[in-house]
Amino acid sequence: MKFLDLTIPLGVATPPWPTYEPLQLKYFKRLAPNGANGQVLTHSNHLGTHLDGEIHFHTPGKDIASLDMDFLVHEAAVVDLSDTCGDYDVYTSKMVEERVEVREGDILIIHTGYHHFGWDMPTADEVRYMVKHPGPDREFAEWSKEKKLRWIGVDCGSADHPMNTIIRDWMPRQARQADKVFKKKYGMPLADYFDDSKYQLMHLEMFPYGIIHAECIGGEIDLLLDRRVTIGFFPWRFVDGESCIGRCVAMVDDVEYNTLMANKAALSKTRFGDAYNPEHTESINKLSQMNLS
Repeated sequence: MKFLDLTIPLGVATPPWPTYEPLQLKYFKRLAPNGANGQVLTHSNHLGTHLDGEIHFHTPGKDIASLDMDFLVHEAAVVDLSDTCGDYDVYTSKMVEERVEVREGDILIIHTGYHHFGWDMPTADEVRYMVKHPGPDREFAEWSKEKKLRWIGVDCGSADHPMNTIIRDWMPRQARQADKVFKKKYGMPLADYFDDSKYQLMHLEMFPYGIIHAECIGGEIDLLLDRRVTIGFFPWRFVDGESCIGRCVAMVDDVEYNTLMANKAALSKTRFGDAYNPEHTESINKLSQMNLS
């Protein structure tokens, strides 16, 4: 068995979710004169590839340490929506099921393609990554409950639509842009589509059902689209942790791994060596231009 890393690089330049504490690093000892290097880190839990735990939004929920390994590691459906969703779009369960088989109890990994705007990419755009990515409506949330999904992973800043979070108030220029898209595509103003009854529903309405999510997935995800594969997320055994930075990996057999590495060799690479497909960015840009025209 071989592993593919679906984790984005983590460093002081990795953007946290807006207003959350970034990673800060300092040395408290060095080889000279201490004989060893030692570092102290300060950061929030919502930075880099991380798993939102139940108690992030649900007081009586589980902490990170209470999540069983057979919950964190399981068969998954990985779906690519970069050919159908651009800036501010809403994705649906139908879009998912048209592209990949999703079984009851699965992990679901959603490739919006917006990891191409992450800080490690040549097409990096922090505002787009955090503020303009697509997201779901309540229909998708209800479908996720019916499917009894274990957890959901997304390759962007949030499992919620960014304009269904407090970002809508923090970024008024982008909110006005999104409002035009929603009037054009969905026939109503943004504030009516995502009214108070839907606010941050992927957090507030899902965590009480034990359906949590990982955000900022990336790494080698472009090698694994529209298919089923075993996925694992490995946070710390974090007692009282509301969320946690972790490592997300896909598990494949040795023969398939060799095929995937051959595919990787033909693709562009980030400065950290992860493969990415520029066609996803081109598709998203075309869709976004149509949305905003």
